[in-house]
Formats: sequence, C-alpha cells, structure tokens
Amino acid sequence: MARFWVCLAGAGFFLGFLVLHSRLCGSPVLRKFAFQISWRTKEIPYRLDVDWPKHSEYFTGATFCVAIDSLSGLVYIAQRGDNIPKVLVFTEDGYFLRSWNYTVDTPHGIFAASTLHEQSVWITDVGSGSYGHTIKKYNSFGDLVQVLGTPGKKGTSLNPLQFDNPAELYVDDTGDIYIVDGDGGLNNRLIKLSQDFMMLWLHGERGTGPAKFNIPHSVTLDSSGRVWVADRGNKRIQVFDKDTGEWLGAWDNCFTEEGPSSVRFTPDGKYVIVAQLNLSRLLLAAAPPVGSIGNCSVISTIQLADQVLPHLLDVSGKTGAIYVAEIGAKQVQKYVPMNSYFPSFGS
Repeated sequence: MARFWVCLAGAGFFLGFLVLHSRLCGSPVLRKFAFQISWRTKEIPYRLDVDWPKHSEYFTGATFCVAIDSLSGLVYIAQRGDNIPKVLVFTEDGYFLRSWNYTVDTPHGIFAASTLHEQSVWITDVGSGSYGHTIKKYNSFGDLVQVLGTPGKKGTSLNPLQFDNPAELYVDDTGDIYIVDGDGGLNNRLIKLSQDFMMLWLHGERGTGPAKFNIPHSVTLDSSGRVWVADRGNKRIQVFDKDTGEWLGAWDNCFTEEGPSSVRFTPDGKYVIVAQLNLSRLLLAAAPPVGSIGNCSVISTIQLADQVLPHLLDVSGKTGAIYVAEIGAKQVQKYVPMNSYFPSFGS
C-alpha cells in the first residue's frame, strides 16, 4: 500500500511539473500535453457575463457581427431588419450609447480600427440595394468616410474594385486591409489592399486545394504576421504570410462536423477562438509557434444553446472578453475569461 501511494504522488508531481514547465518555458510539446490535461479535466476558461448588456431591448434584429474598439472601450454591433437601427454602440461595461442607420443596407461583417487620432468602423454590406456589395468606412458616430467597391453592383473586377457578398475584413496597425470576399456569390477570394487601397496581393479561386476557397467567411491576423482565414465551405482554416501572401498551411482536423464561421486570437496570442455556426459552439485551440502551423489542438469548448447560431465574434484587446454575435438568438453575448485560466488578462 505504501508503494502505491508513493507511485501516485510521484505521478502527480510529474504531471504538475509538465504543466508548470510548459507555462514557464513555452515548450510546444509540453504545452500541448498540458493543454490536453486541461481539456480532459473539463476546465471552463470563460464564464458568461449575464449582466451584459445592461439593456438587451436594443437588440431588435438579427445580430450578424460585433467589433470591439479596445482603445476607446466601445462595442459596435450590426443587425439586420426593416425599420430598425442597423448599428448599435455600447460600452464594454454594457451601457448603450447610441445607434445609427445611415447608408447601411444588409450588414455582414464589422471591424473597428482606431488610433490616437482616428476612430473608424468598417462594415461589409451584402445587400442588393444601392449601398450593397460594398465595404464602407465610418467614423464612430456613423458618418460615411469611404466606400470600397461599386455600390449596388456585384462583380469580380479588381479595377474598378467590385465585391459580391464580402464577408469580413481586418485592418492591421499599418492600415493595410485584408478582405474575404465570398459569403456565397461570384467570388471566393482573399484580398490585401494597402492603406491607400492599392492591390498588394490576391488569392482568388474557388476550390479545395491550398490557397483556394469555398466561402471564406472570416479573417484575422496574429502577432507573428500570419493571416488566418475561416474557409467555411472547405471546413478548414488557411494561413498565409501577411507580407508575401505565401500559403503556410491549414487546419482541418478540428472541423470534421462543420467548418469555422469566425476566427480570432486572445490578446496574448496563445489561443485561437473559433465559432461554428450550426453547431452553436465555440472552440478554444492552441495557437501554433512561429514557423509551424501544425494541426489544430482543441483545448476547450463552449457549447451554446441549440439554434443560438454564433455567426461572427470579436475579442477585447484589453480584457480578453469574447463578444459573440448570435443570429439565431438575436443578441450579442459576452464571455469573460477566468482569472485562474488567464491570469495575464482575466477580469
């Protein structure tokens, strides 16, 4: 019996050492093993903030997308419906500030890009009206600043630029713009534009091979200079070099049931957060080290109620909170990281 307890204590010490070493030293092999321990013990890394927002009655349509301006602490939500405000603005604490409805037809994706000198909100519009098939830039009060694309005309042209159901975009710190154009329709492409809207590189063909797409639905960047695209119809995430456009690899092993609809990173860059629309599920996966994409390794899942349908999500750069736009539930929900799991940015 004594030998049994000695062995058991030794095994516990060894596992504890692996977890501690992986967190402190960053060994990818040990880190993966530690993540599997966390997943198997069913640790929950986030909790639902049931008090966000303070007044949910402002959600009056199908909430398709959400964007966090961490610099100003604002949350922008775009919703669809007739005779309703298309854009709602809340604080990260959940207080409603204002709404606007100017020149927005049918919003699909939204992105907030702010500097110390400018606050801007970008919206992809997939409507068929005079404002449709465009990507529009607004200031924080809803004044239209810039229009990309040919208003009211879908197409494949790059000069002049045309879109057909542009799904989402991401603006990096230099002002360069990454666009996934292809929530159905004519195009299945990833476009990189400079801050003055010059074409820098393009992947633009429908297919299943590397750098080809079937409904590219969401795009984001990591801190290592890699572009991540939720290739929803192909049930995978594809990764590219942001400077050259070179294809770096793909994740498909996590998405056998359904493809990803949204992809974002936690502020520390250690985790990838993925939404799966029809499964009403969020995945938390380990971000790969620099120089290797590897395979997707799921650390934890957040199972939402049936028919919630998480469409697109965003993450606060300050708190690490996840905001999920749910088109089935017609709401946005906030998930707050647990201090015990994310000591660096938990709240």
